[in-house]
Amino acid sequence: MKRFLIFPCILSLAIGLLVGILLPINLMEETSPPALNNSPNNFPSPPGVSQPEGSSSAAVSSSPDTPDPEDNFSLLGAACAVNRCLQRQDWTTLAAYVHPERGVTFTPYSTVTPSSDRNFTADQIKNLAQDQTVYTWGFEDGRGDPIQMTALQYFGRYVYDRDYTQVPQIGVDRIMTGGNALENLAEAYPGCRFVDFSFPSADPVNDGLDWSSLKLVFQPEGEHWYLVGVVHGEWTI
Repeated sequence: MKRFLIFPCILSLAIGLLVGILLPINLMEETSPPALNNSPNNFPSPPGVSQPEGSSSAAVSSSPDTPDPEDNFSLLGAACAVNRCLQRQDWTTLAAYVHPERGVTFTPYSTVTPSSDRNFTADQIKNLAQDQTVYTWGFEDGRGDPIQMTALQYFGRYVYDRDYTQVPQIGVDRIMTGGNALENLAEAYPGCRFVDFSFPSADPVNDGLDWSSLKLVFQPEGEHWYLVGVVHGEWTI
């Protein structure tokens, strides 16, 4: 009886070895998510953003001349890239995403106010670390005092006050968390799209006062998403 079992075992072993040779599998290789600063080929990153080794420019040139501005995937790619630039304080890469003519406007609270919100050019963003100028960015909620800070001080308080790469909620063209402030982003930026990185209220003890959000507004132009607005959201009086 044992002799009859020898041949099937040898056959199975031979097949297994053959499959292992023809279809090698590296079980130790880690699976990494795509780089955040990699937009899809049909909507590539703006000029000046370094591409990883092995990326093909031929694939970009073969893309449509007018990409679909309704593509959520490419919009999210650009928004996540900008989010990571803010986290790392990578001002050079961030500047490459800023609209070359329109610049980027910063809003300290949810309501966009073009008359008082501060606008920066791409060159100003690139040199942010060396900029010691005290700017007026708007007015403090409740008190009405001018918000007078350097760019880095403003970013620490009204842009990246929390690590928005760790948010539990992300909305595309949708406000995820809001309060009693007017949400006029869509009206203030016609023809643009936005991504809302939101921290909802986490502790019931705070009665909903501890929420915050970072809304990044983009304008599609040519083959690129360009950053035109950064709107900070938090509880206001």
